[in-house]
Amino acid sequence: MKIAIIGAGLSGLACADPLAAAGHQVQLFDKARGPGGRMSTRRAQTAAGELRFDHGAQYFSARAPGFQAVVEQWQENELAAKWPAAGDEAWVGTPSMNTPVKAMATHHDVTWSMRIKSLVKQQDHWQIRGEDGALEVLFDAAVIAVPAEQAADLLDPLHSRFADTARSTVSDPCWTVMLAFAEPLATDIRILKDRGAIGWAARNSDKPMREGADSWVIQGSPDWSRDHLEDDSEQVCEALIKEFTDNLAMELPEPIHAVAHRWRYARSGSAGVEALYDNEAKLGVCGDWLLGPRIECAWLSGNALSQMMLG
Repeated sequence: MKIAIIGAGLSGLACADPLAAAGHQVQLFDKARGPGGRMSTRRAQTAAGELRFDHGAQYFSARAPGFQAVVEQWQENELAAKWPAAGDEAWVGTPSMNTPVKAMATHHDVTWSMRIKSLVKQQDHWQIRGEDGALEVLFDAAVIAVPAEQAADLLDPLHSRFADTARSTVSDPCWTVMLAFAEPLATDIRILKDRGAIGWAARNSDKPMREGADSWVIQGSPDWSRDHLEDDSEQVCEALIKEFTDNLAMELPEPIHAVAHRWRYARSGSAGVEALYDNEAKLGVCGDWLLGPRIECAWLSGNALSQMMLG
């Protein structure tokens, strides 16, 4: 079959791997400029050179045997390593969080920087329509592997039950500040959790195989981020830096980099199912939001959907 997958994050790629291995022709589409999804890494040019910030997911765990095997392979290929500061089960991509996803994407036909506006059923085939119009190629099956809110919009005209499941599974937003200093801050603190407006703050440069200046990622709590979702990014940056300063109880030097990024759909909900598939329509849905707000859940959902499709 020719299969279109909308979304080339970990879940979409985890679905694509077994399908391609079984001989199906898989093509993925993603609105981002490159691999990562919630495992994205942001590059920044600073006075101290180029820095990389894991501004989405901060780490991941591997508890299910299938995903454990995948992570062990990543470790063997130097794509991931343990991060003891975040706990015994904490893993990160190396040298940046998006490295494993980037490696997975190299094995597939992925079109980046393409926002899919709609899917249209034409007899027994699916047509993909982007912002510049419809693609000429028709697909035998389609997979939607994007956050619940975006999935609901695509599914509304196609499959009311799947759309209702997506729309009832709400994501938490998150404002993230990327901060860097020319010299390391004089503190032994590496991670802060649940401190007022701050849901998480960590010394990004403390992670394995990171290079460059002292860099930090500060993430607002879900409630704070929701209350300030439409605030100006500079105001958010200033507010979260002040919270960070107060929690460290020290005066911070002037940063060489300070930028805020808004994730509207940061932490997924949980619909309580692995994946959704309608064999008659040849339409599937996968994503962490179906199972729970963990990186592992994204992989498990995508892999589960591939098995449903392979039958």
